[in-house]
Amino acid sequence: MSQPTVPQSAGTPSPGAQSPDKPTSAPRSPGSPPPAGLDIRQCLLDAVLAGFIALIVFGPVVGVVLDGYSFNFHAPRLAWIILAVMAGRFALSLFLQTGPGQRFQLRFNGDSGGVYVRPADYKSRLRWIIPLILVLAALFPFVATKYLLTVAILGLIYVLLGLGLNIVVGLAGLLDLGYVAFYAIGAYGLALGYEYLGLGFWSMLPLAAIMAAVAGALLGFPVLRMHGDYLAIVTLGFGEIIRLILNNWLAFTGGPNGVSVPSPTFFGLEFGRRAREGGVPIHEFLNIPYNPNLKFIFIYGVLILVVLLVLYIKHRLTRMPIGRAWEALREDEIACRAMGLNHVLVKLSAFTLGASTAGIAGVFFATYQGFVNPTSFTFFESALILAIVVLGGMGSTIGVVIAAFVLTVAPELLRSFAEYRVLLFGILMVVMMIWRPRGLIRISRAGFAARKGVAP
Repeated sequence: MSQPTVPQSAGTPSPGAQSPDKPTSAPRSPGSPPPAGLDIRQCLLDAVLAGFIALIVFGPVVGVVLDGYSFNFHAPRLAWIILAVMAGRFALSLFLQTGPGQRFQLRFNGDSGGVYVRPADYKSRLRWIIPLILVLAALFPFVATKYLLTVAILGLIYVLLGLGLNIVVGLAGLLDLGYVAFYAIGAYGLALGYEYLGLGFWSMLPLAAIMAAVAGALLGFPVLRMHGDYLAIVTLGFGEIIRLILNNWLAFTGGPNGVSVPSPTFFGLEFGRRAREGGVPIHEFLNIPYNPNLKFIFIYGVLILVVLLVLYIKHRLTRMPIGRAWEALREDEIACRAMGLNHVLVKLSAFTLGASTAGIAGVFFATYQGFVNPTSFTFFESALILAIVVLGGMGSTIGVVIAAFVLTVAPELLRSFAEYRVLLFGILMVVMMIWRPRGLIRISRAGFAARKGVAP
């Protein structure tokens, strides 16, 4: 007769279970890295590979120095740089094999893509930060030198360019590599408008926006059926066509010699030491000593107001149906058309509004420089503006503003490293893309609380 089976209680160990006196390993959480030892061989391989890449990258830049029609090879300097890169890569490989290093590496493997929605009761800290920034911006011209003031003006001009291209690339998803053409249209619009028609700064400010918007619409029509790489190639060709026209049409644009641009006026008052015939200098009207910075202070003040206006308009547009249509076009054009959206109008509106912002920026650039020529509107400018949009965050307004100042001020701070400035600029971009692949600040959207009686 068989014995009845006695059920085990929760505290009774099963025959196959380990005894309490034997140590047991705690279960590992799914997100924690697996335990691993130090693999010196892999670290050495990584260091050798990094040294080989450093030789390819730094060799022509650091090792070869031109001397007339010949060159000198500086082997010791190149060797020290390669050794430093190999040592750094070896130390980094060792660190990444440790527990803290693997936890640090997991931070870069997470998915940071997409638009995240904030809680309905979320209150942004920007409501305190923005007024403080505006107060500092208003006080800045009174304490800044002429050099810092010109750098700030240049940064604000690139903020306008970044905001315009952010509509085309960041929101609508249309890769535009010829955006500098609209920038050139605004700048040359002021220069040629004054030379042939006698139009000044205030007259050309809205006219340049309209001219650039018309050019954006004309570019948009031929590329309605294109997207991706094909769209990028066509827009790149458009930018080069505009530059070549400005460079070769000597009788109209002055060609490589460029065109001079008049200083802006304020109710007819001029900012120069001596006014033109019939004009009055502003320092004589106000009975104050002449200050050569008055022109830049005036441009800075007007530019601040225009940037704030563009920021407000873009903020409102992104929350209107047209802004949602841009985002739908960026995510999936087929689904956008299936929903009944007119993709023709959506694309043309993005090109038009983005181009008009570039036209306004061109007017400010021309009056700030006092002179324009085609060398200011090369493909490098389009690449820099696109880098501002990508590094700031596709579709993120705050990120674009921050990135515009970073990429404008950084080259000025690196002037002491003139030989390696572009190289350091590229390294900064690569590190940024590894650290923040979605840009400095991801695009976010305010949440809405569900109304009573409405199913969520």
